[in-house]
Amino acid sequence: SWPHSSGPPRSNTILMQPSVKLSLTPPPLELNQLILLKVRMLAFTNIFPSKCNFITSLLLFILISNLISLLPYTFATTSQLSINMALAVPLATVITGIIKKPSNTLAHLLSEGSPTPLIPFIILIETISLFIHPLALGVRLTANITAGHLLITIISSASFNLINTHITLSILSSTLLFILTLLELAVACIQAYVFVLLIILYLQENT
Repeated sequence: SWPHSSGPPRSNTILMQPSVKLSLTPPPLELNQLILLKVRMLAFTNIFPSKCNFITSLLLFILISNLISLLPYTFATTSQLSINMALAVPLATVITGIIKKPSNTLAHLLSEGSPTPLIPFIILIETISLFIHPLALGVRLTANITAGHLLITIISSASFNLINTHITLSILSSTLLFILTLLELAVACIQAYVFVLLIILYLQENT
């Protein structure tokens, strides 16, 4: 037996734990947006599992259409207001929300504590804004895609016309055209992200 103890002597050796370095640098903005979209998609999948395939297909359709439209001699489907308005499905979900959840939908039209004389005007304004939200989806996508294509067309035409007269200006305009093309690639991805994210929010509110 060990003297003055009930077991073998304890070792005085201290086990050194590997140091862990914590990075306090915040993630970039693009990573935050991807995380937000992933969280929204996961929440939407848990609530509406049947619509997940539809949302994914819609995201891929808008993204591929935006990217293909940057190629020369291609038809830009997302620059057409009629197509984008057809994709703005929250307009139908707003009507569905009024039919299935009339109390929740009508509760958003009037905030608590509103002055009695202003109640009709507040309800009218909230009703208009409720139906403008889905309409703004199609208009926003059309305006952004069309504006980018117009800028690319104007700068490319100027660069081509200045080749024989002003070489320096032609090179500068070609450089600007290259930068604008890269910017339009980012705009194509961002617009698809914003469109799908707002649709997810509207679907969660109205269905």
